[in-house]
Amino acid sequence: MALRHVLNYPTPFTTNTNFQFEHNLPNQGLEVQIQIYTVSGRLIKTLEHEVYKEVNTGYRVSNINWDGLDDYGDRIGKGVYIYKIFVRAEGNNSNTKQSSEFQKLVILK
Repeated sequence: MALRHVLNYPTPFTTNTNFQFEHNLPNQGLEVQIQIYTVSGRLIKTLEHEVYKEVNTGYRVSNINWDGLDDYGDRIGKGVYIYKIFVRAEGNNSNTKQSSEFQKLVILK
């Protein structure tokens, strides 16, 4: 599996942002996990998203929204954060395809 053009928009953002990426597995269900970290490496938010096979007819996923809140429901402070996007094709066999990538995001207040 290959990921391309991983980004969040808008960037920088103040209240919410959308994550998007391109992939090379159309017509297949995908499990997406996005973990957001401080620059010191502390995990502050995990987003889980499923892209159903019926919807995944193209090469782009762009509807994963984040409201800028941490796992406790608190608004995080302005600054630079790192996120890891992990994408896995659905299925538990040994041929499961997966890929991940790190990117940065910026929050303004």
